Amino acid sequence: MSSVGTRRSHSLYGLLFLAAFAALAMTLAACGGGGGGTKKGGTLTLLTSGDVDDALDPGYSYYQLDFIYNYAVERPVISYKPTDVQKASPDLAASYPTVSKDGKTVTIKLKKGIKFAPPVNREVTSADVKYALERDFLPQVGNGYANSYWADLIGKDDYVAGRTKEITGLTTPDKYTLEMKLSRSTGTVAAEALALPGSAPVPKEYAAKYDQGKKSTYGQHVVATGPYMIQNNPRTGKVTGYQPGKRITIVRNPNWDPKTDYRPAYVDKIIFDEGNDATVGNRKILGGRGMIGNPTDLSPPPAFLKANLSKKNSLIPGPFTDRVRMVALNTTKKPFHDPNVRKAVGAALDRAAMNLAFGGSTVGAVANHFLTPGINGFDEAGGFAGEGFDFLSKPGGDPALAASYLKKAGFKSGKFSGPTILMVADNSTNQKAAAQIALDSFQKLGFKVNFRPAPRDTMYSKFCNVPKNEPEACPSVGWLKDFADAQTMLDPTFNGKSIVQTGNVNWPQLNDAKINKAMDDAELVVDPDQRASAWAKIDRLVTGTAAAIPWQWDKTVLVKSANVKAVINKANAAWDLNFTSIK
Repeated sequence: MSSVGTRRSHSLYGLLFLAAFAALAMTLAACGGGGGGTKKGGTLTLLTSGDVDDALDPGYSYYQLDFIYNYAVERPVISYKPTDVQKASPDLAASYPTVSKDGKTVTIKLKKGIKFAPPVNREVTSADVKYALERDFLPQVGNGYANSYWADLIGKDDYVAGRTKEITGLTTPDKYTLEMKLSRSTGTVAAEALALPGSAPVPKEYAAKYDQGKKSTYGQHVVATGPYMIQNNPRTGKVTGYQPGKRITIVRNPNWDPKTDYRPAYVDKIIFDEGNDATVGNRKILGGRGMIGNPTDLSPPPAFLKANLSKKNSLIPGPFTDRVRMVALNTTKKPFHDPNVRKAVGAALDRAAMNLAFGGSTVGAVANHFLTPGINGFDEAGGFAGEGFDFLSKPGGDPALAASYLKKAGFKSGKFSGPTILMVADNSTNQKAAAQIALDSFQKLGFKVNFRPAPRDTMYSKFCNVPKNEPEACPSVGWLKDFADAQTMLDPTFNGKSIVQTGNVNWPQLNDAKINKAMDDAELVVDPDQRASAWAKIDRLVTGTAAAIPWQWDKTVLVKSANVKAVINKANAAWDLNFTSIK
């Protein structure tokens, strides 16, 4: 099978990137990152500022914290082992999905003997994966990527419109086989996307009643297939281990059979301790036992990093993560319907100061386009030098250039004089600090801003991910690859077809016909070099719209208690709860 997931590195940087990951793996091994003699049992506590919100439902799950949770309790068709970088491994599947020569059929063979947790208690079948994929297209589930990677499923449009009760392109020849029939030759990417939580099986006879109405409530009754499950009532399935914004309690799944799984699942219980301040939480981890920090919203503040970076057994710095952070500008609302106003913001933004607010070079580099170091197409898109856009040429901002763009937009003074705009930001420590620098840049341009910091899950699920509620500016959004391919950095986030009414991650709501067509064409390219070039050109087109302003390519710094044997999942640039253990 030809697969873009096995492409060669396109640069010396790519080789250095992989070498850095190898060095990180050796460091973790020295810290006791798994292997023979690892102790089983105990409770692992993950401290976080925010919540997973609706992401208890694998169909909705789409953010790093969601993935950390879901890969402990669910088993997608394929998933990433800690050492996987370029290609996922079979998980629910008995072998990696096969793609036909014409790229229009994906065949999935499932393992036998995998069972749902209580109260379903039966073996998983291909029908359960079929229903999981179908419900990903339901608006009440709010999946953010189905239209990016599985949009070519035959019969999908009829199903979404309610003309049919199932997607005809999903068939189950037997209880362990699922076939995906596609209208275009996009099978390779459709197969790779089966590593996302939305491919985890969902029992229709149990879940369908919760998928009715305006919003699915399956997350409140979710059934696990992984080594762990969220604590629930074993008779009704009602989740009891979730206190929104406070705590998630994950316990062992009594129906999990380790003979069917690659996960060792060392600890007995996992607690998500939510609502923590970044400085206080990280200090608690260093001084405590059995604790780890969420790498996104509990990122170590700069002062904490400076004071503790020498503690190699507790702070683990890593390479670039394939995440880009951006200030998203709502192109459907004035004044950001005007590209000149957007470019003025890009020119004014002090991206260097925003990077310093996160911790400087230890935690990332100032970004000037969307493809990230280590992803295919990065070098072809200009690498660290960028693509030459004037409004991104000065990391510290260029007030004179910003004023010139505002004059082109009709503001003769070079200052914005329109109505007040709404900006909704992440209220966790580093993110809020960076957003306040963005706020200052807007205000210096003349913008009057209603600045509203909010918990991360609220920022996304109530505002930035909901087009009808989306503010003019979302300065705290960021994107991590779905799998090792440039399409995953640009297609969900900037393709017009990716815009959905809930769970939307095309934050600028960019719907440019030329860019959409370029993406449609690039989705069909399989040759690694041609694919890198195609998506690099799209990166330039997207960056040139200034629909969003990239400001940081992330590195990761993970914090743990000294007695935690840490294992990082390289594909997610975060802790792997299935492999992490207590000394």
